[in-house]
Amino acid sequence: MPITHPAAPDAARTPHPMSLIATTLGGLLAVTAGAGGMVLLHMHSGQGAPTRDPMLLAPMIGVIEPCILQTKTTALTGPVSATGHAPANALDTLGVSCSGVAGSAAPLVESTLSDLYPSGAPKPPRYPVGYTLPVPLLQLFEEKAGSWQLNQERIARLARTVRDTDRPVVVYLFATHFASHAPLEQALAQDPRNLAQTRDGAMPPGSYYGEPVYYWNIADPDAPVNLRRKEAASAMVQALCRLEPKQRAKIHAITLLGEVHHYFPDFETGMGFGMPYRVTDYSPISQQGFRRFLQNRFGRIEHLNRAVGGQFASFDNVLPPSKDIRTEPLAYFNEHIDSFAQGSLPVSGWAFAPGRDRSGSSLKALVYRNGVLAGKAPVSLSRQDVSQAKPEFGSVNTGWRVDLDFRTWPTGVHQLDIYLQRGDEPAFHLGSRRVAIMDRSQTTPQPQPMAGTLPTSTPLPSEWQAYMDGPAEQSSYYYNPLVPLWQAFRAQQVADYIENFGRQVVLPSCLAGTPTYTHQIIPFTNPSWDAQKFAVETSLAGLPTTGLGVSLYGEAAYGNSFAQWYAQRQATARPTAPGKPASQQANGYGVTEFHPLKPMTAKALMRTLDQHSQRGAKFLSFFMEPRWEGQRVERGHNIFSIDPQNPQFGSDVLYPAVQKALAGESR
Repeated sequence: MPITHPAAPDAARTPHPMSLIATTLGGLLAVTAGAGGMVLLHMHSGQGAPTRDPMLLAPMIGVIEPCILQTKTTALTGPVSATGHAPANALDTLGVSCSGVAGSAAPLVESTLSDLYPSGAPKPPRYPVGYTLPVPLLQLFEEKAGSWQLNQERIARLARTVRDTDRPVVVYLFATHFASHAPLEQALAQDPRNLAQTRDGAMPPGSYYGEPVYYWNIADPDAPVNLRRKEAASAMVQALCRLEPKQRAKIHAITLLGEVHHYFPDFETGMGFGMPYRVTDYSPISQQGFRRFLQNRFGRIEHLNRAVGGQFASFDNVLPPSKDIRTEPLAYFNEHIDSFAQGSLPVSGWAFAPGRDRSGSSLKALVYRNGVLAGKAPVSLSRQDVSQAKPEFGSVNTGWRVDLDFRTWPTGVHQLDIYLQRGDEPAFHLGSRRVAIMDRSQTTPQPQPMAGTLPTSTPLPSEWQAYMDGPAEQSSYYYNPLVPLWQAFRAQQVADYIENFGRQVVLPSCLAGTPTYTHQIIPFTNPSWDAQKFAVETSLAGLPTTGLGVSLYGEAAYGNSFAQWYAQRQATARPTAPGKPASQQANGYGVTEFHPLKPMTAKALMRTLDQHSQRGAKFLSFFMEPRWEGQRVERGHNIFSIDPQNPQFGSDVLYPAVQKALAGESR
């Protein structure tokens, strides 16, 4: 049976973690984000401990509202810790610790982390424990006398938090499209220069599960929003540089901006394949940049025309693809664009076979084209929508996807046959689809002959359940060679924005020797998402002076999809480039957000943490609720927080699992 869902099942049912980070700053949710790591001088040396420098656990604690923005905290809830009872005036003591000329979030950070793993425990933790300090850049401004000025006291509180917390810290310079509820955001959103543009013009503010989303312009570095971000980040870096060297030494890493990518309308469900294709950025400055990009790559217009089958008189005549040949008249074929026009056809679905996780019985999907095997993929990707509709499966890892490159296929109707196979057992036929590869003139496609013999198969066993999401029967596909160039340019825009931000804010400062990391999304782990819309592949492939930081949810946190991708990335990694000495560049990777989206035992969690450490992770971060005097600071909370009072996604089970893993217990 099909699972009814919009194009992006996970997003359609679960708010995106980054939106929850941002809404913290508006007083609705209690978590901010960021991650990083610093190797402490001690590490657990017991049996089974990691052999390389230990990965830092850097929880993301919601300290911004009560201690930095001074939002009033109304209550403390939950059972007290074993170390003592919360006094009646606990709220008052929290307020005092955050306020005044010496106020900072340091006491709240330490109180929260001591509940997770007491500093006086009999043995040091298996992994050192630090924290992440998010710096909400646009929240550092306040309006005075008709102009926007930096709030120096907020900046000072953040710097004092680093100074007064005796733990390694990652400073997260946070500014993304999810609203932080900063008053400045609304003012900036009134200026079209600050907004990204689809082909239809500037994108108005949107919403994500009721929270504002601002589609900020990343194409124009001189847009006011980008100048404000750099102004606030530079001021924060300068404040940190005024600390004593021994205090600055606690800053092991800096993470930049949060998720940076291109946009699309309907941010809750628009990341999939089944809707009109609208992406950013089509602003005049972006279109000019695209022409320069093409001229730098091809040199002469006739070379571009030869590559894309175009008839452009000059580079000045080139426009980014923006129309769908199925529904709109085209002036010339190179105007066509959709989710498949770069030449990739996704075949995807979900499957569940009882007992499939037993050793040697891995389930995989096989895709044949005209009788010849064209691709295969394990059934291992996270499908939260299937898990919610079919909780009896007891697993979220039921998704699969095979991307077929149709650029060289002959025009005509091709037959796709999809099979499921467990281990070396006989294959089971899931279904067939006929798809049409079209020419530029939209000539009626003719059936292609079978080029091979399909494998012997039997019907799907009655106890198995499976469904094929796509492609649709008799769907059509057009390859436009200009589209991959447009997508490559968009991906370069994203990479350049992140890299240049670090070069302009961090490299000129005393923190130039501190490794910096991205805080990036990895859309390819969701089988229902069109990753081309995000345009993040270049930023994930590697930047000259900025290391890889990624957020891992569901199967990507503990399974093979990220591990395999990272191994391939490392095999083709770019050499370091001028800008930072190689010894000072970020190496390995950082897990900027982490949640398996299911409960795990301490043994399973420890194995997952060890795998990330052995793979080269320098830090791993997850959401945590702030706790004061043994109780949780009461307000709206992040549903992804690993917290003993949060039943969402097994988070209440994960909290003691983290505690046991830190203690080296595998029970």
